[in-house]
Amino acid sequence: MTGASPSAEPIVRIRGLRKSFGSHVVLNGIDFDVLPSQVVVVIGPSGSGKSTFLRCCNGLEQPEGGTVEICGRTLVQEGRMLPDHDLNALREEVGMVFQSFNLFPHLSVLDNVTLGPRKLRGLSRKEAEERAQALLTKVGLAHKALAMPASLSGGQKQRVAIARALAMEPRVMLFDEPTSALDPELVGEVLQVMKLLASEGMTMMVVTHEMDFAREVGDVVVVMDGGGIIESGQPATIFTNPTQERTRSFLQAVLTRA
Repeated sequence: MTGASPSAEPIVRIRGLRKSFGSHVVLNGIDFDVLPSQVVVVIGPSGSGKSTFLRCCNGLEQPEGGTVEICGRTLVQEGRMLPDHDLNALREEVGMVFQSFNLFPHLSVLDNVTLGPRKLRGLSRKEAEERAQALLTKVGLAHKALAMPASLSGGQKQRVAIARALAMEPRVMLFDEPTSALDPELVGEVLQVMKLLASEGMTMMVVTHEMDFAREVGDVVVVMDGGGIIESGQPATIFTNPTQERTRSFLQAVLTRA
């Protein structure tokens, strides 16, 4: 846990967020704030809207209603998105790590990590490679800088994806089920990197089924069901004394299965 100051201004502010796919309501009026350096872990059953919620926070999904303010910019105002130019500028400050890694298969590990800073931040090749090497060292993959993604394990690919997101020096990191595509023995190496980022004060929103991570690292645990937040609070409260029966039944099911 990072112990974010409760008096700080939110770095993410969400009000009345709504999203539907056809007649299916996925997000039904979500209100939520994230403070700087806070680790918010979003849990809940499959189909509850967790990933859509996260994707609305950097414009990968366009909501029908509500407001999203992030890093001092209004991303969505009453369902209307920022223009593309402004949206791209915002995304430079909001890193995202996906379930399926999304590395460029034709680029080396080093080139995957340097591409964004060179093309979008204007860094020279030397500057970008120095930054990339430092980040690959941080995630334990300096020795894989010249490797191609196809030669990496799933855990290594995800650590490269984290380094690539960090290379843009984001103020907020979004993680969409970053370990769900990994073999069980590879999950720990990715969670260890995420724990390191949390300890360094990175603001993080994490959708995950890793309950131990939620309990140990989260400052706030958010429980979603049916397109809404049914409960949120400190991990100790959510895991030991939840107020909602739906939370209790969900946790009982996933913790028993674990």
